[in-house]
Amino acid sequence: MRKELAAFGFAVAFAAPAAQAQSGNHLETIHHPNYDKSLFMPFSPALKIKSGKLLWLAGGTALPVYHDHPHKREQILKYLSNDLEGQVRQTMDGIMQTLKAAGGSPRDVVHIFVYRARPRMGDIGKSSIVINSYFAPYNYKPATTNIAVLELGEPEQLVEIQVVAVID
Repeated sequence: MRKELAAFGFAVAFAAPAAQAQSGNHLETIHHPNYDKSLFMPFSPALKIKSGKLLWLAGGTALPVYHDHPHKREQILKYLSNDLEGQVRQTMDGIMQTLKAAGGSPRDVVHIFVYRARPRMGDIGKSSIVINSYFAPYNYKPATTNIAVLELGEPEQLVEIQVVAVID
């Protein structure tokens, strides 16, 4: 999968010429010709990058963007509660801060990778609802991959989210 992501990033970096565009105007949502708009889809099947520069965000967690490494136990206990939706919300808040620092917005997100530890039935829906709330004001749905994993960086960590965006 790393090779595929690297190839994707390489191809996009060289195929997307720089352009002066407003936030989000450099992306085009792609749907199949027979797309049934009555179905609720929490993501887009594809986004075409028309211009801009690729922005890869580091995997975010419910810990603050800037935190001690190695992790301090008091920070883990303070921020990593046993609440999937709470951790997703805190993680997305950090991602939004990073996007803003880079001059971007939620409308610039191309793909979201969600890694969930200790998965339970219904977790995809719960995490998707929280994530979608950050994009709903823009009437926008980035492509998304939602994966259950054996473990993350800390036993209390339920989610890690990585974002790829295109900004000008």
